[in-house]
Amino acid sequence: SFSVGMNVEHRQRKSSVLLLAPLLAETDPVPCRISRPTGSAGAQRTDDLCTRFRWMAEHVPAFRVPGSHVHILTSPDQFYQAMKARIKTAQRRVVMASLYLGTGQLEQELVDCMEEALQRSQDNSRSPDLKVSILLDYTRGSRGWKINSRTMLLPLLQRFTSQMRVSLYHTPDLRGLLRLLVPQRFNETIGVQHIKAYLFDDSIIISGANLSDSYFTNRQDRYVLLENCRDVADFFSDLVEAVGDVSLQLQPDDSVTMLEGMVHPYKGNRLDFSAAARKRIMEVVNSAHIRQQLLLNQSEDSEDEGMSEVEEDTWVFPLVQMKPIGIRVDEQVTQRLLTDTGSDSTVFLTSGYFNLTRAYMRLVLRAGANYRILTASPEVNGFFGAKGVAGAIPAAYTHIARQFYKQVCQLGQQERVHLHEYHRPQWTFHAKGLWYYLQGQDRPCLTLIGSPNFGYRSVHRDLEAQIAIVTENEALQSQLQEQEMLYQRSTEVSSSTFERPDRHVKLWVKLVTPLIKNFF
Repeated sequence: SFSVGMNVEHRQRKSSVLLLAPLLAETDPVPCRISRPTGSAGAQRTDDLCTRFRWMAEHVPAFRVPGSHVHILTSPDQFYQAMKARIKTAQRRVVMASLYLGTGQLEQELVDCMEEALQRSQDNSRSPDLKVSILLDYTRGSRGWKINSRTMLLPLLQRFTSQMRVSLYHTPDLRGLLRLLVPQRFNETIGVQHIKAYLFDDSIIISGANLSDSYFTNRQDRYVLLENCRDVADFFSDLVEAVGDVSLQLQPDDSVTMLEGMVHPYKGNRLDFSAAARKRIMEVVNSAHIRQQLLLNQSEDSEDEGMSEVEEDTWVFPLVQMKPIGIRVDEQVTQRLLTDTGSDSTVFLTSGYFNLTRAYMRLVLRAGANYRILTASPEVNGFFGAKGVAGAIPAAYTHIARQFYKQVCQLGQQERVHLHEYHRPQWTFHAKGLWYYLQGQDRPCLTLIGSPNFGYRSVHRDLEAQIAIVTENEALQSQLQEQEMLYQRSTEVSSSTFERPDRHVKLWVKLVTPLIKNFF
């Protein structure tokens, strides 16, 4: 069975652990682009799409949903308001997975919404029905001595102990001497829980955005809301609970414990932890896969008898990547997707951090498809203006982009592969994903959206999840053209871009980049 592939992103802390650099070395980034195919508008026929992407259903769960239930959100505020409104009205469950929860006023309002919903549930029932489950990364969620993600949630945990669960995932790779030596600011570089899924009863938002004020105001990301899609919501609820089961459990006194019988992630045996975690998480993936295949076969039988459910015109494929515990589904599906792109297609690929793995870069450079790759210009990189070594990270990304662009030119691929940079005053850029256009179509039929960044961290270090959405629904295909909004704020990179004085990269940054790029 397919392993689980891992794309991801957050290098927000990822930068300067130079002493760890020799641990892994592998990536080089590759950006590509090309204009969208011109031709007739209109959705692809279901048969064509099913044939082209049917292989995904052989490897991962495949959920059929009505395209009218899928909504693309386009702004940080829209994302924030959607979460607040749905938390307040949740009846059965709120499940939220993120890297961390910020500590400002906007984040406190989110916590207040949870408190309001939990209190309402208690008031309305002798046995409160609403359950809240939060999954965060241990290192990122514990950063800060006086106030951090944990302290933000402790009052709820103390007041609603039986209804509230807070799980803190700790990578098995941060252990022993390494755990003692790496400063708190940089321990996230070793590996984190990077999944971003926000679930309210039977609706779910899949995103790359964290629960922090900038992601609610001026940090551009991507967000998709699946409204009343119970099977998809159940899958992600089960996935988050499974990761929670192999994580440290926050207690009302701010201590942490493991569930009874579970191997400790950094005190226990590394291989034993990985095996137990992989078994628990793959139980969720495999059982959903079997269940959905049976439903798929039944629905095909029904269609043969003329009972087609016309409204279920969209497929959702969840892709999970957790390389530290041996799950590589997302990586494998993404590689197959990039491998299958032919000269009849156009791929838009975006990442806030331009640091493609060698494997992805090779596929882009050797592909027949037209590529448009969008990444952050230095001034909208999340590390722009940071203190210390972290302040050099935008320059490192510039160096990586220049190397990639040089390869494109050496191979004579400038007409097929285009690199763009996002610009927006007072904003930062964190969007990641992929849009797939078939020849002659002016709307995408497939998108990848979620937490992975197509870089080394996403594939090798972090826990990641995204979904592939394949649709024949014309209204949804039009929504998926959200990438045009992103590309409209971009400029295309050329050789002259890297000759500008503000793109000068210091020699020490060039020397260090190959060593540290596997950490961001």
